[in-house]
Amino acid sequence: MIGSFLLVAYFSSLAIAVFHIGRKGKRNGLSPYGDHWRNLRRLTAIEVFSASRLNTFASIRREEVKNLLRKIHKICGDGSAVIELRTMLLDLNFNVMMRMVAGKKYYGEDVDGLEESKRFKDMMHEFSECTRVTNLGDLFPILQCIDYDGFKNRMTQLGKRMDAFWQGLIDEHRVDKSRNTMVSHLLALQESEPEYYTDEIIKGIILVSL
Repeated sequence: MIGSFLLVAYFSSLAIAVFHIGRKGKRNGLSPYGDHWRNLRRLTAIEVFSASRLNTFASIRREEVKNLLRKIHKICGDGSAVIELRTMLLDLNFNVMMRMVAGKKYYGEDVDGLEESKRFKDMMHEFSECTRVTNLGDLFPILQCIDYDGFKNRMTQLGKRMDAFWQGLIDEHRVDKSRNTMVSHLLALQESEPEYYTDEIIKGIILVSL
């Protein structure tokens, strides 16, 4: 019985986190299911996540995998060593996705700005922590009215920080249109279909990609 309650609490915490970080359901992938969501899913599947589009980023995936293998070889040397492979694979995933999304690298060597890299890492770490926390407000509904542990406020503040970060990436691409990234492609689509590819939708697609 207790396990069932905790399971419900976990998924409720995840739902609250996604709700607030997704700007209360206004973004693709984080929005309620309906006609708008279906249209956006169709357009992004064709224009953003199609096999041909993803193949254009194959060189990024190869490069990051090679970097990981070189790092492992350097650590091991000629002998044996204990390696935290899970952390390395997470770093690899974030580097591949963010280079595809915005041409940015935030983990390992040669990161794109130490301060910007730290902001990204802190956001992703906090988001991961918040989606795993048990929200007792779902076990005791009266606690939801007062946000006794500050969980909703924490999510709201994180959502604002993430929103500002994604908007900064979008604004950079508006200035420099020569980049071959997912954001630049979405901004090109925004010019022809502004009602679908708003900045809010683009930020939602970025978050879902991660």
